[in-house]
Amino acid sequence: MPVLVMKFGGTSVATLDRIRRAAKRVGVEVAKGYDVIVIVSAMSGKTNELVGWVNETSPMYDAREYDAVVSSGENVTAGLMALTLQEMDVPARSWQGWQVPVKTTSAHSSARIEEIPSDNIMAKFQQGMRVAVVAGFQGVSPEGRITTLGRGGSDTTAVAFAAAFNAERCDIYTDVDGVYTTDPRVSAKARKLDKIAFEEMLELASLGAKVLQTRSVELAMRYKVKLRVLSSFEEQSDTAGTLVCDEEEIMESNVVAGVAFSRDEAKMTLVSVADRPGIAATIFTALSEAGVNVDMIVQNIAEEGRTDMTWSCPNDQVKRAEKAMEEAKQSGVINFDEMIADLDVAKVSVVGIGMRSHTGVAAKMFRVLSNEGINIKVITTSEIKISVLIDRKYMELAVQALHDAFELEKAA
Repeated sequence: MPVLVMKFGGTSVATLDRIRRAAKRVGVEVAKGYDVIVIVSAMSGKTNELVGWVNETSPMYDAREYDAVVSSGENVTAGLMALTLQEMDVPARSWQGWQVPVKTTSAHSSARIEEIPSDNIMAKFQQGMRVAVVAGFQGVSPEGRITTLGRGGSDTTAVAFAAAFNAERCDIYTDVDGVYTTDPRVSAKARKLDKIAFEEMLELASLGAKVLQTRSVELAMRYKVKLRVLSSFEEQSDTAGTLVCDEEEIMESNVVAGVAFSRDEAKMTLVSVADRPGIAATIFTALSEAGVNVDMIVQNIAEEGRTDMTWSCPNDQVKRAEKAMEEAKQSGVINFDEMIADLDVAKVSVVGIGMRSHTGVAAKMFRVLSNEGINIKVITTSEIKISVLIDRKYMELAVQALHDAFELEKAA
C-alpha cells in the first residue's frame, strides 16, 4: 500500500480531545488505503516543562541525560495516539526512536539523522499494522543513547521518514492553515499561498517564518518530498493548506512570494580591525567555535590599514560573541578598538523565485522603506531574497508597507 506521513505538532495534540481529533484524521487516510506513519510532538507546553525541570535539577547538566528527560514528552503522546487509534479499531502501535531505529549522530540536543532503516516498520505493515505512531524529535546515537534533534525537530523527523519510506506526501498539521505571504498578525492583508517552492520556503523559514523548521525544508528539497502544511483545526480537504513543492510544479507566481521578519536580531561591529588577509576568517572562526550563528556580514572600506567589520546574529548570542572577541583580542589573534552591539534592530526580508528573472525588486524595496522614513543599517542579497536590518520600532510598518507595495494580497 502507498505510505503517507502525517505529523502533528504540540498544539494539535495538546489535550486528549485534540488527540482524538487528530486520530480521526488519521483514520480517514487509512480508509483511503494508505499505510500511515504518524509523527507526534510532545503535548503543548510539556517540552518547556521538562527543560525547566532539567535546568532546576542540574544547571550544568549532562546533555545525554537532558535528552533522556526531554524526549519523554513525545513518548507519552505516541502511546496515547496509538491507544486512541486502537479504540477506533485501527491497527496501530507506538514506536520510540530507538525502536525504529532512527540512527543519529552523537551531538546530544542537536543530533542529525543519519539513517532510518525501514525494515522493522515495513515488516509490521505486512503483518497487518496500518498506523505506526512514531515519537518525533528523537533518535539513538551510535553509542546506544537517546538523542534529540533540537527544537522543532519533529518536522525534520517527519520529512526524514517520508524520504526513507518513499511516502506519497508528508502532511504537517499545525495551528495555522498554511503558509502566508507574511504573518497575519502583522498584516491583515496576508494571503494564504496554495503552493510555494522549496527554495522560497527555505528562505522564509531561515529568515524568521515559524511555520516549518529550516532543516525539515532542506531535507524535503534534497529528497523531493512533497510537503503540505495545514491546520488540524480546519475542515479537511485535498486542496487544504499549502503545498511546498518543486519550482516546476508552480505554473505562475508573484515576483515576491512573501515578506519575512525576525525581531530578535542584533547588529555587532568591531571598530578599527587590522585590514589584512585572513582577518575575516580569524573573526568568524572564533565566532563559529563559540556557537554564534552569524547571518549578515558587511566590511567597510579600509582606511590607513584599518577597517570595521559588522555582522548580525540572534540577540541571545550577543554575550557569547562578545566573550569570543574579547578572548581573541587578549590572546593577540585580533586587534580592535571597540566592539559595539545594537540590540534594537530587526531583520526584514522579501523572498521570491521570480526575483531571478525580474529587475528592480531591490530598488522598489529601498524606495518603499525610504518613503516611510525607515533607515537601512545593513543589506544582504541572494538570488531569491533581499534582507535589511532596520530599527526594531519600524519593523511592523516596514512589513506592512512592503506587503502592500508588492501587492502580495493578490494571487499571480
